[in-house]
Amino acid sequence: MTESPLEALLDNVNVVSMTDMPSPAQLHEALPLTDAAARTVLAGRSAIREVLGRRDPRLVVVVGPCSIHDPDAALDYARRLRALADRVSGTMLLVMRVYFEKPRTSVGWKGFVNDPRMDDSFRIDEGVARARALLLQLAELGLPTATEALDPIGPQYLADLISWYAIGARTTESQTHREMASGLSAPVGFKNGTDGGLEVAINAIRSARSAHGFLGMNAEGRTSVIRTRGNPWGHLVLRGGGGRPNYDTVSVRMAEQALAKAGIAPNIVVDCSHANAMKDHAVQPLVFADCVHQVREGNRSIVGLMLESNLEAGSQPIPDDRAQLRYGVSVTDPCIDWATTETLLLRAHEQLGPALPRRSPVAA
Repeated sequence: MTESPLEALLDNVNVVSMTDMPSPAQLHEALPLTDAAARTVLAGRSAIREVLGRRDPRLVVVVGPCSIHDPDAALDYARRLRALADRVSGTMLLVMRVYFEKPRTSVGWKGFVNDPRMDDSFRIDEGVARARALLLQLAELGLPTATEALDPIGPQYLADLISWYAIGARTTESQTHREMASGLSAPVGFKNGTDGGLEVAINAIRSARSAHGFLGMNAEGRTSVIRTRGNPWGHLVLRGGGGRPNYDTVSVRMAEQALAKAGIAPNIVVDCSHANAMKDHAVQPLVFADCVHQVREGNRSIVGLMLESNLEAGSQPIPDDRAQLRYGVSVTDPCIDWATTETLLLRAHEQLGPALPRRSPVAA
């Protein structure tokens, strides 16, 4: 259709170009879900629901890089985590953090899906295909994965390979993300607001467990009206905010009371990074140890923990010469290294063993 001169003045004024994407169905056909991968995802989701439903006293531990930028390093990390998962399986369910999208306060690298070459070429078609290929490899290893649901179209391409989702502090208040979460097939954790307030997350949990209708995309890539039944497995993620942490016993107790008042199951995941660590990755083990101590002392609401961990500690800027990137080092938030992670989880396994049988069920 030929655009009239007036239409050119009205529509897509600031759009430089549009590039066709393969449909989700086309990507799934090119990179199909294997039986082994499907079994991993189903088992991961089922196990997390068992924890949230208080039929399993273990802790869910979402652990892995702040963001994925090097699939080879991610696979290296995953193989180590898979071996560790077997060693601690009696007390913890390890779920690898595989974040492909990064929300930005202003500007910056938006993640592997958005810009896989890290050069502002924005080859999203390449990014989503490489992300799916990595998720398939991780699932075939037998390792369940977690990610942040940031772009509402993204789950159509990758959701069949994800066992747990987070909705971030910047998007928990977004109606679009609450609607999307209501249709996701995996449990979803909603983070408290960046100001530390719980209300937006509690409202999000309530909203996501309700039925919704909204515009979205189907597997063939066509705009569709999506109708959902609601997601009953929403829960709260405490990540601190407003200049203070909220993982301490008083903050956790206040969160329990707020959830009870809203009629929501007292399921709390503590993010040991971000404001809870005051943006210092070296503080994460202290936060983790404190939460393990709370569980040992009788806490029943903490059902999970999150750690930002990579092969090597710290972070690095993205260099102009990508060949200068240091292997296994985050390009977003700084992480603890593998040695620290392994030691931390093995110590927690020893400490949690005697405590978990005493975690009597609570009303879910």
